[in-house]
Amino acid sequence: MQRQGSIGGSAVIRIRVTGGVLLVAHLAFVAWLTLRPLDVPWVMPANLHPFAGIRADLALGWAEAARRIGEGLALLAPLGVLLPMASGRLTVSPLASLFRTVAAGALMSLGIELLQTGVPGQVVDVDSLLLNTVGVALAHLAVVPAGRAWLRRRSERRQRTAVPQEGLSQGRTPTIPRVGIAP
Repeated sequence: MQRQGSIGGSAVIRIRVTGGVLLVAHLAFVAWLTLRPLDVPWVMPANLHPFAGIRADLALGWAEAARRIGEGLALLAPLGVLLPMASGRLTVSPLASLFRTVAAGALMSLGIELLQTGVPGQVVDVDSLLLNTVGVALAHLAVVPAGRAWLRRRSERRQRTAVPQEGLSQGRTPTIPRVGIAP
């Protein structure tokens, strides 16, 4: 039995499936972490002023600010890699890929913030939306272009060294001009 499809097609399927499984697992973890009710005696008011929370974090000192800002950047950062991995495209415009991934990350962060309005103890914070989006963009820029270039080089190397498969087109079928068509 011959394998149908392009050379290396199963690798793309493996990458897509792995990306999809890891994406679902990460989103389940983020939902558990951000949407669970907190038992606290009082809650800070919602932060709807951009960068006010970041300024407040910086006022606490550099160590505490780095921890809090790092948490905001890292929460959805894996989406910057997992979303393109789940799509499985190797040849795509880097700018379009970045835009799609950052837009999806921003929308997911916005969805989390909107869902937090109904969870006791959780507060809406526009700065977390900004930090989550920047985290997605940084992770995408750090990993995806280099990963795609490596996969493209690997695919080209395999295509050059591949043995021609049986069943590929070898040209027109030869005909014998002396033989006529039966009546």
